[in-house]
Amino acid sequence: MTNGGTDLSDLSDTSTWLPLDGLAPGFDANKAATVDDLHGCSFVLRSGDDEFAWSASEDPYEAFLVDDGLYYVQTHPGAETAYSLVLDLQRGRALVVTSTIGDTTPRLRQTFLPATIDGIEAHGEPMAASDSLIGRRALWVYSQHHAYEHIYLTPHWYTWQCLAGPERGLADTDENSTYQLRQGIYLFAWREKVIPCAAVTIADHRDARRMRSHGALFGIGEDGVTPTHFTFGAYGRLLSTTVYPGHYDGP
Repeated sequence: MTNGGTDLSDLSDTSTWLPLDGLAPGFDANKAATVDDLHGCSFVLRSGDDEFAWSASEDPYEAFLVDDGLYYVQTHPGAETAYSLVLDLQRGRALVVTSTIGDTTPRLRQTFLPATIDGIEAHGEPMAASDSLIGRRALWVYSQHHAYEHIYLTPHWYTWQCLAGPERGLADTDENSTYQLRQGIYLFAWREKVIPCAAVTIADHRDARRMRSHGALFGIGEDGVTPTHFTFGAYGRLLSTTVYPGHYDGP
């Protein structure tokens, strides 16, 4: 069976799928401008006995302004580890995501640490795991050539489909984690099993017709050895929402 001359069986041969570093050229066309608001700042983030310290003057980083006083910071200080920081300087809340290359399946592991920020009185709801995206179907456009559909299935699984770009026709269901940062603003992270990579995105769903995201992909390049890390952004819109009846409504 063919579709426009393409053998559909080829899509199931995952050995031919595009490597992570093959996606990067042009994929970041809709990335937001970075900001230097945090230049020279240092932060100590605490969660119980756990502490994470970060200084904007030590490691190279990119910072994005998501909302008033809400920043997304992406840094890749070590070969096998990348950090994503969410800093809410108005509410004294934070979230640290550590993405690590390992020998597991999926190859990338992610940990999530909700925290408070030293020196800023914490108030409002902590950044916490959320199931608010379940049932939504969204379109995300990363450039004039790259577009993907996301279907949020459960707290652990989502399905993606490439609608435009070099991965057009490919689709899969992968692990995900979702945290609510503020009302309508979420951290959405995923870990792919075919391509050794993981992503962390901050997605603003407050306006269903004008959604916005900021993110980073981290993983292993085509040679199977070299870590690959790059940031991107997307414009999105809600396509539909599925509401499950009665006792089917749940993970």
